[in-house]
Amino acid sequence: MTERVWVVLRHAKAEGESADGRDFSRRLTPEGARDAKAASAWLVSHLAGRVPRIVTSPAQRALATAQIVQEGLGSNLITDPRIYEATPGTLLDVLNDHAGEGVSILVGHNPGLEQLVALLCEGRSGEFRGMTTAGVAWIDVPNGEVEPGQGSLKAFWWP
Repeated sequence: MTERVWVVLRHAKAEGESADGRDFSRRLTPEGARDAKAASAWLVSHLAGRVPRIVTSPAQRALATAQIVQEGLGSNLITDPRIYEATPGTLLDVLNDHAGEGVSILVGHNPGLEQLVALLCEGRSGEFRGMTTAGVAWIDVPNGEVEPGQGSLKAFWWP
């Protein structure tokens, strides 16, 4: 049976306010760009040559994080507007819609991402806290459509 992995990656550190005042437009800080590169390096070292698909929020900070990771991995990049300000249930739908076999990386925002990790691994969305910017959760999932509580957290990394 093929191993399926869902990697949940929170966007890297972003500026407090964008030039246009919109949350959606906030850019990565220099520290955020460094942290995204570090997350990419960690993923490269743990993926052992597997090329994942990356599904990202179109918000500037998430997209920039995903592009940095994409450069290191040579992955396909898909944007999905449902990820921005999503609930954990919506994020689970996004992963079920886009994830095939192998490895998929979801790049997005808190609180939805940390709640998604809890939903996948514990079956409820309120238990997991502390997903820092550029934090990575590596979750093994079964084949087929994934339901709450079916994931197994195998690794957690942060810069």
